[in-house]
Amino acid sequence: MSEKIPQTYANHIKFVPLLHFVILPILLGNFLWMLFRTITLFSVDGVINTMVALVLIILCFLIRIFPLQAQDRVIRLEERLRMRSLLADDLKSRINEFTTSQLVALRFAGDEELSQLARRVIEGNISDQKSIKLAITNWRSDHQRL
Repeated sequence: MSEKIPQTYANHIKFVPLLHFVILPILLGNFLWMLFRTITLFSVDGVINTMVALVLIILCFLIRIFPLQAQDRVIRLEERLRMRSLLADDLKSRINEFTTSQLVALRFAGDEELSQLARRVIEGNISDQKSIKLAITNWRSDHQRL
């Protein structure tokens, strides 16, 4: 079994090749074709087919988004538990002030730098996911994400 490539900000985004590079382009092409046919050869069937093609694209996005939202809820719980054991006492009382988005980003911070980054987030020095992730020096990999 080969060793996993160390994860960093540059390579942590996950693509699902079958979904992103096969299914979505086919569905988008189908929608554009149905739209073209409906405009050039207007019919009720064409309108219905175009709507179905649009619904398939929307469903494809929802199929990706819903599990990610569920995963974010689990990450929020995991990070709050991790913070209870690692943060200084003055920060422990403020754990619920972190947004889910901030907790999702902080999950990549190693234990030794979590307190420092959490303090910067609470103080408002950094707040968005990208800034938090870019501030991490010791990346904690997550190879089980969806």
